[in-house]
Amino acid sequence: MRSIFCALALTLIVVSPSGEARVIPDPNQKPAPGNEARQTPLHLANYSPSVNYQLQCVGCHLTNGEGAPRSDVPMMKGFVGNFLKVEGGREFLIRVPGSSLSALSNSQLAELLNWMLKDDGIAGGSAPKGFKPYTGKEVESYRGVMIKDLVGYRRNLIEQIRDLNIDIPEDVIP
Repeated sequence: MRSIFCALALTLIVVSPSGEARVIPDPNQKPAPGNEARQTPLHLANYSPSVNYQLQCVGCHLTNGEGAPRSDVPMMKGFVGNFLKVEGGREFLIRVPGSSLSALSNSQLAELLNWMLKDDGIAGGSAPKGFKPYTGKEVESYRGVMIKDLVGYRRNLIEQIRDLNIDIPEDVIP
């Protein structure tokens, strides 16, 4: 069986255009017309927080933070600010993979989180009154500390929020 698989793989490689599998883009490929200018890295682009949300978060959390529970992406809309009310929740918003691994600089990530947590933002009034805005320095201090068990960590925070008698919408817990 293995020899049949190897023979098939070899045949596919030999008959492919140029005789090789193309997994890595061709470094000699020319850009599409109108896109010849060198692209500015995101951390240098100086976009607004709302644009950075569109570029970094909307793919999973959708336009208004609705999330996609079927894909284990929790809803943030009208709820995300509650994480700031429990121990470890503030750091959690920096440390989740979508934040910590984003292409944003530390100050851009701080601006994005602050934008999301505004009363008229995705948090929808769920952030605590007198919420202290994130700073680039704070983001820097937590960003490199990865969460080993994301689901368990989030579940623990949700339980702490529940203990505060805050209603937990079912879309928050995928």
